[in-house]
Amino acid sequence: MWGKALDKSLRQLIKEGQLHLHMPDGSVQTYGPPDDSPVHLYLHDESLPRKILMNPDMAVGEAYMDGTLTIGNDDLHGFLGTVLRNRGAGHTSTALKLNAMLRQMIRHLQQYNPVGRAQQNVAHHYDLSAQLYDLFLDEDRQYSCAYFRTPSDTLEQAQAQKKEHIAKKLRIEPGMKVLDIGCGWGGMGLTLAREYGAQVLGVTLSAEQHKIATARAAEAGLADRVQFRLTDYRKVQGQFDRIVSVGMFEHVGLPHYREYFRHVRDFLTEDGIALIHTIGRSDPPGSTSPWVQKYIFPGGYAPAMSEVMKAVEKERLYATDVEVWRLHYAYTLRHWYDRFTARQDEAAALYDERFCRMWRYYLAASEMTFRLRQQVVFQFQLTRQQDAVPLTRDYMA
Repeated sequence: MWGKALDKSLRQLIKEGQLHLHMPDGSVQTYGPPDDSPVHLYLHDESLPRKILMNPDMAVGEAYMDGTLTIGNDDLHGFLGTVLRNRGAGHTSTALKLNAMLRQMIRHLQQYNPVGRAQQNVAHHYDLSAQLYDLFLDEDRQYSCAYFRTPSDTLEQAQAQKKEHIAKKLRIEPGMKVLDIGCGWGGMGLTLAREYGAQVLGVTLSAEQHKIATARAAEAGLADRVQFRLTDYRKVQGQFDRIVSVGMFEHVGLPHYREYFRHVRDFLTEDGIALIHTIGRSDPPGSTSPWVQKYIFPGGYAPAMSEVMKAVEKERLYATDVEVWRLHYAYTLRHWYDRFTARQDEAAALYDERFCRMWRYYLAASEMTFRLRQQVVFQFQLTRQQDAVPLTRDYMA
């Protein structure tokens, strides 16, 4: 019964590319037109057809982690690319439609992130071993989308260009007070202090990030200009000339958007500038993959621009510049994937093989989503006054 239902679902979905499905009983079904690079998917557990139909994203991700689902030549990008290309082209199935409806119904509950829960969610991902992130990040530990002037840029080049691009939008001058919301391991704050003369306060909910960022400030001789606090941004007091937030808004949660931008407005001086850098979607509001929710980013969500701007407008902020980055994160994620797989033996020594399969799946799925679905990066420049920035964008050049 479940095998026939899965067969019907895949015939509805796969119209581009070719997928060969090898069932646990040894039978093989083929979906899609002939292709020079068909994907071979192997199911090794008889319960998988039912699980995949009931909760596709969760079941496929978990089965890959557990080894009960394997891919010919471990071609994760090929398999995920085939599925996402079809979904991006509008092909779907009854099972996928029902699953999407259920996810929409509970998305507000999943994204409810009050102070205590927000810290638990952050710890789930960012308090992993620091050695893990050393395996694949650049030297400055930038764990967000890099800015590629050309696809051939190195990861180190692109991450430095990202920080420079943001600094230009912020129009930072020596002595300005800067609040870095979600400061990570401190790279952005240290750069703004060292290269632009800013006085920076960075806040994070990750104990590991706070420890490393504080040590980096001391080692760089910048402890008098950069301070990092282990606290929720909602507990910060005072006003700042500039606010920067890179890769943190994805963790805010839809029920808290107005609260977030209300704090941004209150933190800004009258002529201040904020730059919010976040993953987003260029299609209508949606929901987060349940597999990502459980294993990677609990409480996370990549918003549609309409969801962000609705909150911005209600909190009386001017959107003085909005920029959309398209393939930049796909390039970034491919660098991370290649670096991680080259050193996955070290990752297995830190955790185990199942963790490595999870991490590969996460990086590959994220990359292919940016390449083939409506995933993008938004940069919102926000002010309290219309004339806080020049009339033209020439200053960003």
